Amino acid sequence: MIAPAYSLRDGNWIPAIGLGTYGLNDQAGIESIVSGIADGYRLLDTAYNYGNEDVVGEAVRRTDVDRSDLMITTKLPGRHHGFDETLASFEESRRRLDLDWVDLYLIHWPLPRIDKYVDTWRAMIRLREKGLVRSIGVSNFTADMLDRLERETHVVPAVNQVELHPYFPQEELRAYHDEHDIRTECWSPLAKRTELLQEGVITALAAEKGVTPAQVVLRWHVELEAVPIPKSADAARRRENLDVFSFTLAPEEVEAISALSRGRLWGADPETHEEF
Repeated sequence: MIAPAYSLRDGNWIPAIGLGTYGLNDQAGIESIVSGIADGYRLLDTAYNYGNEDVVGEAVRRTDVDRSDLMITTKLPGRHHGFDETLASFEESRRRLDLDWVDLYLIHWPLPRIDKYVDTWRAMIRLREKGLVRSIGVSNFTADMLDRLERETHVVPAVNQVELHPYFPQEELRAYHDEHDIRTECWSPLAKRTELLQEGVITALAAEKGVTPAQVVLRWHVELEAVPIPKSADAARRRENLDVFSFTLAPEEVEAISALSRGRLWGADPETHEEF
């Protein structure tokens, strides 16, 4: 199964679901990613700080899927914020990935105390202009931070990847994204998996539709037109996570799941969280 795709504001595309690769390392990681591509994943999400860009690159080399059909994402670490630092860090990532271009490059965290994310963004614009990156975006940015990028550079990110799941639906930020044509991506889309997947509203919908609780949650993301990036080292679970396009959720069912909202689970407030 190949997921449908959304267009981005820059004219590129992004699949409606991706494969998270955090924790997929060494030979087992390569095999998991190759298997995921064979199953139909076309969006692969890694980061400098995940320490597995080389694993993702090797999986891309081993697959028989055309490179142009894959969307490879990586992210700039906090310790490399700054214009020149970003350019140098990107080349390190590209060398480890062993790719001619990266499809989506994100600022991993804004680090407002350091206050270099605008200069960092200018460097990412330069990388896009040079054709080394197809799309540029951010991760964990607030609406105010996104406003500042647009105000000071006149370039709006194509994507903002944030913590998003039924316990933290991010209604206000998603509305901002919709208004500014920014695609929402979702890290930790299944939250703390066991607890969320035992919620009554989710288990009832899963039983009614003949799917698993995880599939209900991932379909909830799809109904929001947000892009979930679940990760799993288990082949059957990866296939299950991808198989969410054969059923739908009604608006009232989406609302019932969103009503589980309780706030951030990981304490990673972009205004204060620092990850270098």
